[in-house]
Amino acid sequence: METAANHAPAQRKTPGKAALASFLGSTLEYYDFFIYGTAAALVFPHLFFPSDNPTVGLIAAFATFGVAYVARPVGGMVMGHFGDRLGRKKILLLTLGIMGLASLGIGFLPTYGQIGLWAPVLLVAARLAQGFSAGGESAGASTLTLEHSPEGRRGFFTSFVMTGYASGMVLSTLVFIPITALSEEQLMAWGWRIPFWLSVVVLAIAYWVRTHLDETPVFAEAQCQDEVKKLPLRDVLKYQAADVLRVLAMSIMSVMQTIFTVFGLSYATGTAGFERPQILTVNAVAIGLSMFAMPAAARISDRIGRRPMVLTAAAGCSVSIFGYFWALSTGNLALVFIAAFLNMTLLYSCFNGIWPSFFAELFAAPVRYSGMALGNQLGLLVAGFGPMIGGLLLTEGVNGWVPVAVFGTACMVIAGIAAYASRETAATPIDQLGEPYLRAMERRRSGAAVPQENPRHAPLGA
Repeated sequence: METAANHAPAQRKTPGKAALASFLGSTLEYYDFFIYGTAAALVFPHLFFPSDNPTVGLIAAFATFGVAYVARPVGGMVMGHFGDRLGRKKILLLTLGIMGLASLGIGFLPTYGQIGLWAPVLLVAARLAQGFSAGGESAGASTLTLEHSPEGRRGFFTSFVMTGYASGMVLSTLVFIPITALSEEQLMAWGWRIPFWLSVVVLAIAYWVRTHLDETPVFAEAQCQDEVKKLPLRDVLKYQAADVLRVLAMSIMSVMQTIFTVFGLSYATGTAGFERPQILTVNAVAIGLSMFAMPAAARISDRIGRRPMVLTAAAGCSVSIFGYFWALSTGNLALVFIAAFLNMTLLYSCFNGIWPSFFAELFAAPVRYSGMALGNQLGLLVAGFGPMIGGLLLTEGVNGWVPVAVFGTACMVIAGIAAYASRETAATPIDQLGEPYLRAMERRRSGAAVPQENPRHAPLGA
């Protein structure tokens, strides 16, 4: 006798709606990311970490920027577990709420001058909540959009996860440019709070869109086939640990983004002598244009593969980051824009538009959310502390930025090696993704011994 459990519900793929939902969620995440990074570079050292030594205050503020990345792997593990157990949509609604409320809360925090040490403590707590939420957001949005996308266009639709990154950057800059035009007294008294309060607008729109989105057909089918795992994190580490490590290493490429947007802003306005609105405008235009470059790069990757695009980004950014900091040291704004366009708009988009699909495609559906979230968020730890590391590496003199650029290049090399060692996934049907896991499950069903993949001895490209 057949039961309803033997039949998958009639779920249809809605790639456009999924891409929009992911775009809006990512817009909120990165809007919060950029306003916090901007505030950490410009005002938090004075308001939450006052010190006789400005460098000490700046490094402390950058440390709170990075501390969110400590919470991200925890959020990735927790949200990934429940995303593979309960569904993509439910968890993405939760991550959205936590992120929005934490950001709004920062806008209401009292400063060090008002409550002393409790001010940085509360700031760190709110930042940890942001990090916990973000740990599940990007992997969940990527998984959801990928599983709604048609074959042959998975890269294109899933790239809108990170197109939201560019949208968030543009929005945050449009908000901060008039804020930085306030007098110093107004900026420090109340002006810096406005960008955090405005995050509630994006939160409301994104939440409404996600409530009207269906669960993915892939997850619905897994439920009906009784393939939902009780402990997906355990299974992904048992059968796809090497892929988790590959995603971790490739995620280190995100150091390029945090060095450019956060450390670069501090260096440009503090050492190179540019005005705040000038560099904020350059960053907004360069990253805003990547809203077109990322889908284009992802569409190319649907045709030629993910690996060539990521390798292009790794090699190109390794060189162009030197050009960007050199341009800053010249004081020539036109050169700065050209270097920013080359580094962030063109080359970094070849990674930023690709990784949402590439990372998700490395894992099988029952462990996809957990595997991508864990590897991605562990790798982002380095990116989160990138601005602080840059501040520690910066030396005096016109070429004091060179050690920072070398650090960025080293991260690109690590990411490039990992990309070279990864399987190509662009042409693989969605039900055949995550080959090591699928192979293990087939052996288990046939009664054969299941060898565990050892990441130390896994063949390149396996």
